[in-house]
Amino acid sequence: MARGVFDLPPTGWDVAAAKAAVRIARPEEERSLRVVTWLADEKLMLTAIAAFWLAARALSQSKTLKTEADRMLLSVGIAGLLPHLFKRLVNRKRPDRTLVHGPRRGIPRSGNALDSFPSGHALHLGAIAGPLLRLTPPKGRPAVLAGLGALAATRLLLLAHYLSDVVAGLVIGAGVGAAVTALRNDSKPR
Repeated sequence: MARGVFDLPPTGWDVAAAKAAVRIARPEEERSLRVVTWLADEKLMLTAIAAFWLAARALSQSKTLKTEADRMLLSVGIAGLLPHLFKRLVNRKRPDRTLVHGPRRGIPRSGNALDSFPSGHALHLGAIAGPLLRLTPPKGRPAVLAGLGALAATRLLLLAHYLSDVVAGLVIGAGVGAAVTALRNDSKPR
């Protein structure tokens, strides 16, 4: 039962990546991935970023830390709304519903069947990437990027999303972060 304005079929790359995830799925790994993927969950992320923001505001003297905490909180707040909007516009069946038939080998059933596009987890990760990278020393930035990428990849391995859902989420989230940064730069007194 479609609820969105239009259907978005998966690409060939989407299907190939999802089929590879189906082939390698094992119950033990899927259980572990379900725990790890919660780190990018909307509610958990908003709570953690709000706590970070409060700590930065209450305990830090650093203007940079406070500014980045403001940007991160605003970005994650906006990122929390966007997936719900997109999922009302776009119907895309999750790969765990289209490609997993018979034994699931630990692959969980993810959310609403038609809510694949975009990945909300990836959107949140993209939204915090800018402030997080600016707060990280240059030598640590590759590790931060790898960690964010690995968290986003859990959505692929759990077959909750297609590759393009995750990429779109990261790009949209990064766009939100960039827009918030630009907005916050424009609002500073000159």
